[in-house]
Amino acid sequence: MYWVTPRHLAGDDDALAERVGDTLAGLGWRMWPTARHTLLYASPDGLCGAEWILAAYPFELGGLPVAWQLSARSHAASALAEWNAYFTTGVPYEALADLLVAIDTRTTPDVGFEGPETVLDALGARGWIRDVDRPHTAAMDPGFSASVSLELVPPLVEDADPRPDLVGWQAWAEPVIGEPYLWCASFSASVPHELLAAFAASLASPVPVPRRTVPTSAEARLTVVRRS
Repeated sequence: MYWVTPRHLAGDDDALAERVGDTLAGLGWRMWPTARHTLLYASPDGLCGAEWILAAYPFELGGLPVAWQLSARSHAASALAEWNAYFTTGVPYEALADLLVAIDTRTTPDVGFEGPETVLDALGARGWIRDVDRPHTAAMDPGFSASVSLELVPPLVEDADPRPDLVGWQAWAEPVIGEPYLWCASFSASVPHELLAAFAASLASPVPVPRRTVPTSAEARLTVVRRS
């Protein structure tokens, strides 16, 4: 077992389904398999959902298959999600787990009260730097290998707001410029900024994470703090 940093380049150790599933089970979310060979989880109050959708292969982000979809509703009986968030394989499962804890603890997961600065402040507190050309909408890690920014929402990313040309938070890691992405995440326009801040703070955390395997593309940029 290797304990490595930075977290955003550590990959998912090929355990994204298991680790996030363990987090959801610990939070008391119910799970059942679907006819599409996916695993659907629902929060105890029925307002939030999480689905492991890799087997269904719904679409790609940055050339990578989407693996998890998160959503929130204003009412448990509502068929329409207020917002959705999508994560590809390779995303560090710690950041996704911390986001789920933040979602679970909110009484109104579909409503936000803070502005985009709360996301950038969370990253800045961990040493990430704002984009000099877009200081109010984008930040990147000091090694310029990962970014979090407000961008036009990609196709197939669903939101309750039907207006075109909406912007939402997008995140990705690119260990080597011009090479394939390590992971991507896309948040629809209505995702509360407070939840994005929880994801961002975990993503940029300097605390080492345990991995049995590390991504080949990021191996040269990772620091092994210790072995066990």
